[in-house]
Amino acid sequence: MSASPVPSRTFGSVVTAMVTPFHADGSLDLGTAQALAVHLVDSGCDGLVVNGTTGESPTTHQPEKDALLRAVLEAVGDRAMVIAGAGSNDTAHAVRMAQAAQRSGAHGLLVVSPYYNRPSQEGVCAHIEAVTDAADLPVMLYDIPGRTGVAIGDAALDRLAQHPRIIAVKDATGDVPAGFERMARTGLEFYSGDDGLNFAWLAHGASGVVSVVAHVAADAYARMVAAVDAGDLVGARAVANRMRPVVAALMGGGQGAVMSKEALHLQGLLPSPAVRLPLVGAPDQHIAALRDVLHEEGLL
Repeated sequence: MSASPVPSRTFGSVVTAMVTPFHADGSLDLGTAQALAVHLVDSGCDGLVVNGTTGESPTTHQPEKDALLRAVLEAVGDRAMVIAGAGSNDTAHAVRMAQAAQRSGAHGLLVVSPYYNRPSQEGVCAHIEAVTDAADLPVMLYDIPGRTGVAIGDAALDRLAQHPRIIAVKDATGDVPAGFERMARTGLEFYSGDDGLNFAWLAHGASGVVSVVAHVAADAYARMVAAVDAGDLVGARAVANRMRPVVAALMGGGQGAVMSKEALHLQGLLPSPAVRLPLVGAPDQHIAALRDVLHEEGLL
């Protein structure tokens, strides 16, 4: 098959939304974070999101965020795009996060629409513009209305796309047809923010994936991206079909951070699957089911 045009990829093609390793007592485990970052890049990732939702950003504090980001950059910063989350529903707080990320050496920012307080579209734009203006880094917007309670509307996205440092969108709206139209209209790079839709997004021209499941399947997603780039949609779809049980096991309950840690713990890559409240560990039956899937798929 003839190769298809390869989209631009400012942030990489297979980006893992990386968990934040904790010791059993809940303290930050920087050594494991560095080892995990190396493992993920060795497995096929060319980007990592640090201090994002899967990294339990709501329950880590700024000194921890800074230390984690610097540790990951030290481990893989010359081999992968390291993107720092700068998400808050307090704009001044998100601005400080962006500035701290730049001081620590981040390569880019992930900026989510402000959650819970449900601002107007003007407020969404003003928030994102303020955070973007606070640092001299490329920005990936994060549109996930199911979590935030507010979507980035078409008019808002068109306005934000005019900002020279807003380059990409991590789309977790679940609406691939709308994203296909937005991609064409704005010229922004789009990244799948939903592991169950990774193939669909890539087949529609997305630049890559920002994935939770890549914690255990970065190599598979790298193969999927390569197949789509080569115009081999049949091969890419086969990878997607093979990944369905793993996606369901990690993401089916909506607890990606919890189940990713349990999977990494089962693989021996994470000494402790500890999470911070309000997240709690997975029930034994869920861990057993996860173990079965990982074993069946050759990931244990």
